[in-house]
Amino acid sequence: MSESWVNSPWVDSAQRIGADLHLRLTEPGSRQSALTRALREAVREGRLAPGTRLPPYRSLAADLGIARNTVACAYAELVAEGWLTARQGSGTRVAERAAPPKPVRVPKRAPAPARGPAHDLRPGQPDASSFPRTAWLAASRRALNAAPHEAFGPGDPQGRIELRTALAEYLARARGVRTNPDRIVICSGFAHALQLLFGTDGPGRGVLRGPLAVESYGLGFHRTLLQRAGVRTIPLEIDEKGADVREAFSHPRLRAALLTPAHQFPTGGPLHPSRRTAAIDWARERGGLLLEDDYDGEFRYDREPVGAVQGLDPERVLYLGSVSKSLSPALRLGWMILPEHLIAAALDIKGEREAWASALDQLTLAEFIASGQYDRHIRRMRQHYRRRRDQLRTTLAEHAPHIQITGIAAGLHAVLRLPAGTEPTTLKAASWQGLALEGLNAFRHPEASTPAPDGLVVGYATPPDHAYGAALETLCRTLPPPR
Repeated sequence: MSESWVNSPWVDSAQRIGADLHLRLTEPGSRQSALTRALREAVREGRLAPGTRLPPYRSLAADLGIARNTVACAYAELVAEGWLTARQGSGTRVAERAAPPKPVRVPKRAPAPARGPAHDLRPGQPDASSFPRTAWLAASRRALNAAPHEAFGPGDPQGRIELRTALAEYLARARGVRTNPDRIVICSGFAHALQLLFGTDGPGRGVLRGPLAVESYGLGFHRTLLQRAGVRTIPLEIDEKGADVREAFSHPRLRAALLTPAHQFPTGGPLHPSRRTAAIDWARERGGLLLEDDYDGEFRYDREPVGAVQGLDPERVLYLGSVSKSLSPALRLGWMILPEHLIAAALDIKGEREAWASALDQLTLAEFIASGQYDRHIRRMRQHYRRRRDQLRTTLAEHAPHIQITGIAAGLHAVLRLPAGTEPTTLKAASWQGLALEGLNAFRHPEASTPAPDGLVVGYATPPDHAYGAALETLCRTLPPPR
């Protein structure tokens, strides 16, 4: 192996040795650490090849104008790290295994996310800008100060007793639900409840079995979850009285039905009293169950309150709710109120510890409800959304009086009836103008027996106040003209 010495007969003003090495000693820190870094970088970058012999301590110290011990300590540190080797009589050399690494491939930056729509009138979301931040923060502070030490340990899969107690009182008072804290199981939202009840990876993995009757209009996302769990969904047609539950009697294997009785999604309107009674009679006769999705039951404007179907028979109705519409979907908090014979099975599916719903968020929501802040927020938002609904109705009356608007006595969305055959072109026109909209046909069950009329499902709760007027103006520009 040929020897190559690294030494410099001069030191320039930048404190560099060797015209080819450029060992800079002007970095922050001690002279020893500066020399160590400079040598390490020279080896790493390949400017000091493996086997290269370095100058003796005295020579390099004299060239750099530093103490001999400084060079000796720097060499020793690099020997300990494996960058150099030192043998008696052979001097200090660059280690053979210290070959310069391959250049690090810097990954390409991900492309910037696509720009969202200029206006958003899709349904299913509350006004995110109206989240009660100050009141929620105050409730969180009170809840954390009052929380017992065990609240910061592993979570109870049934949910915090503070939240279950607050929910039992609130739901009995506001929604006519008959329950107690022991019948409530906390989950992270309606979709999570479906996964607990029916499983996620094939039939027989959840609490419930067999096919499920569903309304012929609903969220495709929920149908997909059920399909993945191996659950066949049987559509029930919708008319002016809501879901026609009489159809369920014609399916002898059917033992469960999923309904939105307070406000059918997305067509609007409550389930007629006669249909409620028929649904309960069917469940009792078949030994079946009703799943009640009470997704926005607190928001009503031009009608009397419609209580929960669960109040008619708590042993035949599973009541499902969440704060996704009333507060925010970001909280990921929901609840199931179960018949007594299903509680143990649901908890067994959840496991020994709570893995989804934060105990701290549960404590905060419990305090938010118990302090009356939740009621105040609901009252304020009811007025807020009613003004939004009235503004939509007024704007349509002025600019598109030929468009019929339905399903607006409650909830956070409205249905605009369109002339036959115009839904696809209207959605395309909305997209061109940066307006996010959903067509009524998107919510139709693929096995429904009758075709869906053309229409739009307009979420008037979604935009913030400053953007709502412009969103409605854009909406009117996309609507088809009168025929």
